[in-house]
Amino acid sequence: MVFSPPLDAGDVVESILESGTDALLLCPSPVGEVFVGLGRGGVRLVRRADVPAEEFAACYRRRFGRLLRWADDARLGRMVSAALAGEGVVPVDISHTTSFQRRVLEVVSGIPRGEVRPYSWVAREAGSPRATRAVGNVMASNPVPLIIPCHRVVRNDGSTGNYAFGSPIKVRLLEDEGVPVSEISRTPYVATPTTGVFCHATCHHARRIKPENRRPFRSAQEAVAAGYRPCRVCRPAV
Repeated sequence: MVFSPPLDAGDVVESILESGTDALLLCPSPVGEVFVGLGRGGVRLVRRADVPAEEFAACYRRRFGRLLRWADDARLGRMVSAALAGEGVVPVDISHTTSFQRRVLEVVSGIPRGEVRPYSWVAREAGSPRATRAVGNVMASNPVPLIIPCHRVVRNDGSTGNYAFGSPIKVRLLEDEGVPVSEISRTPYVATPTTGVFCHATCHHARRIKPENRRPFRSAQEAVAAGYRPCRVCRPAV
């Protein structure tokens, strides 16, 4: 079945010229069942399945100008479900975003499972260090949450902040990945005098610091003022 919302005269012409349809999946995920729309370039849209499929298809068509057809490829469904769970990789298509949004989403896609980064870090890595607030807006409108893990972006003070699926779900997702949420909300950075380096508290190098050598900091500026230099791996934004 192809979902086709009501069309006006212009839309009818457009629909006649359509060269095909995109794929629609209903997949399990850490936030419950979600609808997933996929085009030739990869996953384009992910939304919770708390509305009828026809409504998701109508939203998809307005956004991408494409109709959706239920996919019957079990292997594709397994691949997408694994990516939603953070246990696999699937291509994504974010070509309909602006260049700034695309840069931000590409940066966020590289945040490792079990780690978090603040908005200021994402802004700097995306080449716009003053655009912290704009980064938050991009996170709020992320077209493919979970696959591009915007839940791994936190406020600059280490608190988790808002999330499209709700703040409690964001906390649960992070805790399920092994992020010490309560710890990073107090001290998002940690240093060690043995190397003179400070990291984001969830950096895999920071996790290897022995308890007696851990020096917590509330900000990167505090760590620098104390004489520590930024980790070259997690690259804290100063």
